[in-house]
Amino acid sequence: MISVLLAACGGEPYIHEQVASILPQLAPGDELIISDDAPNMTLVFDDPRIQYVQGPCQGVVRNVEFLLTHARGDILVLCDQDDVWLPGKLDRARQLQGCALLVHAAHTTDEQLNITGRVCARPGMLRNIIKNSYTGCCMAFTRELLPHVLPFPKGIPMHDQWLALQAERHGQVIVHNEPLILWRRHSGTQTGHRTSLTQKLAWRIAIIKALKGGCR
Repeated sequence: MISVLLAACGGEPYIHEQVASILPQLAPGDELIISDDAPNMTLVFDDPRIQYVQGPCQGVVRNVEFLLTHARGDILVLCDQDDVWLPGKLDRARQLQGCALLVHAAHTTDEQLNITGRVCARPGMLRNIIKNSYTGCCMAFTRELLPHVLPFPKGIPMHDQWLALQAERHGQVIVHNEPLILWRRHSGTQTGHRTSLTQKLAWRIAIIKALKGGCR
């Protein structure tokens, strides 16, 4: 069983396009959980595989943590509210065997989904502590990773870096170089904003402490 986990917050007008790209890839026993940190949105989804719940309203990191505690699947797939999946993404996730985490490439796009570039993760603990290359919306991982990542430590910069570093530590990470999503970048994007040097240094200290087990 696959659990697709969508952390939403003010996702209109894009979220319906994202959901429409996910549903054809779900098997009858799979689930899509949408945790909405802006529960006044007018979102209506008519599919029994969709669970729509109110999020904790504490930011994207805590919303993803909340989703992980509600997922029932053996394979967990993260997605953003404003991207579009390409055909075959879940087929690739279903092949997640013998490794803790799978990460695939993505086409970056503008607001109208015109392709502007391509991104792909580069594994390595030290490399990704210094500069994270993992993108949550490109990741799928097995349920066995959850005891190593939950609860999320306080102060970690983003959930994707924490999940991937723990996967490298406790299992194997597989990189798939084929882009499987259109990763939309726009002014309302919840992640990827510019930060100060001081903030970047603080985040790196926080992730190192978390990996040492000092921030649980």
